Amino acid sequence: MAIAEQQPWPIEIRVKRAERVLEIDFDDGASFVLPAELLRVESPSAEVQGHTPAQKVTVAGKRDVGIRALEPVGNYAVRIVFDDGHDTGIYAWSYLYRLGRERERIWQAYLDALAAKGLSREP
Repeated sequence: MAIAEQQPWPIEIRVKRAERVLEIDFDDGASFVLPAELLRVESPSAEVQGHTPAQKVTVAGKRDVGIRALEPVGNYAVRIVFDDGHDTGIYAWSYLYRLGRERERIWQAYLDALAAKGLSREP
């Protein structure tokens, strides 16, 4: 019988409102600084992700978005409440970890999608 691989677990989460970032430290030693804009435009909500990859929405105009609050969801995730009113994304620890690990690639894909659609990060 195989032992299930343990996912990294957060040991500390900090919202830095002035800098508009979420800092998260995991028990494997990884630490990430995730900009609110990245978290907002990559929200795991159906509103942003759709129900299939083809339905994913490129969210523009969020350069200045901030984090208003974090709300725990069970022991596996947080709901992020943004100051633009978006609050339907449930960010599992594994999703936040992936955003941190793949931040540069994900961010570049977002910038490329904005450019391809003639959209801007500006509000």
